[in-house]
Amino acid sequence: MSDSLVIKGFGGKRELDGIVRVPGAKNAALKAIVAGILFRDELTLSNIPEINDIEKIFELLKEMGGEVTRLGRGKYTVFIPKGFSTEISPAIAKRMRASVVLTGPILARFGKVSFPHPGGCIIGARPVDFFIDGFQKMGATVKVNDNMYSVTAENGLHGAELFLKNQSVTVTETFIMAGLLAKGTTVIKNVAMEPEIAELVNFLNKCGAKITGAGTPTITIKGGKLLSGKGKLYKTMPDRIDAGSFLILGALAARELHIKNCNPKHLEALIEILRQAGVSVETKKTEIIVRAPSAIKPIDIKTHEYPGFPTDLQAPITVLLTQATGESKVFETIFEGRLNYTEELVAMGASITVMDPHRILVHGNSELKGRKLTSPDLRAGLAFVIAAVVAKGESVIHNVDTTIDRGYENVEKRLRAIGVNVERVLVVPETPVVPIAPKD
Repeated sequence: MSDSLVIKGFGGKRELDGIVRVPGAKNAALKAIVAGILFRDELTLSNIPEINDIEKIFELLKEMGGEVTRLGRGKYTVFIPKGFSTEISPAIAKRMRASVVLTGPILARFGKVSFPHPGGCIIGARPVDFFIDGFQKMGATVKVNDNMYSVTAENGLHGAELFLKNQSVTVTETFIMAGLLAKGTTVIKNVAMEPEIAELVNFLNKCGAKITGAGTPTITIKGGKLLSGKGKLYKTMPDRIDAGSFLILGALAARELHIKNCNPKHLEALIEILRQAGVSVETKKTEIIVRAPSAIKPIDIKTHEYPGFPTDLQAPITVLLTQATGESKVFETIFEGRLNYTEELVAMGASITVMDPHRILVHGNSELKGRKLTSPDLRAGLAFVIAAVVAKGESVIHNVDTTIDRGYENVEKRLRAIGVNVERVLVVPETPVVPIAPKD
């Protein structure tokens, strides 16, 4: 039994119009919530998106003994008592790869942590050697037993110099938080430079941390005491991937679409590419206005760590390229297996040639036709939504609750507000679909 979206497409017409408001960023909110482990008192957070991944991280913290209080829509407090468990629940962690970020602050504060191999999206499977190697350099010992990693630092962590062989947001943030309570200074080189990291660092510094270098390739952390959230409020930054996804949708199907509560500076790579493709994009301080052109020019895409083109927007931009007037190349440089979704686009009528596991050739001017689709991951799921809006006829996108709902807040309600004919239904095996009331 799972939720599905039924979408009646426009068949290539420019029909969308109105306003889309961007919620708080999933990837920023998750790490800020986890940072609550480093606070001796209550941490208050606002603009937290109402999505499945947030529900899971709160569920995980509460199961481990943490106290989570909802103050209102998008506003919560988190408090971690002394009796907080140091074992990360395998049942939740295996369904959520971001859970691995808890390891750093738990180990730093309590001197030990045990966790399973993290799960999440199919494309999210990644080794934990980055974490293990880093913890060992900071003085911890690691044991593996029954598919669980047990890490202990009996005398506490000490500062170390770490070089990340691959830029990773999760690894960067994990060791920033581990370094906060370590003895001495931790230096992390070749770090990720995504804006979510700078937002987290800036807030932690306001609460007593001593971190420099966020937004550069090297971050330095001076170890200290537990932080204090007294009189402080964390406000989650806008979700740039959510904003970028709707921007691409608007570039395909909007007469005029206003994307509000966003930060255009975080989307410069996407905006530049869309403009080169002939799309009208106007930016203001916290708003982007997009109008679909009569014809989309082909353009090559290469994903790259921030500030390059985001891998999380690779699938949506590929949908746009299926409608361009010529051939485009897409080069996915970050994740293995992140081009698997293209098989479903081909089944809708797209003309895509797989060159190798990381590169595809997209032949434009394809007429997409509605069909039943099953999303392999969170971002491909939203790409299928975009494809369904562009397609001719009706599409049904399955397993929405385990993919799209993980990272996009009230997606069908926001789509409906700008003119998309979309309905959420509950699919029960061997029975007809049952309509679900729209989420408030």
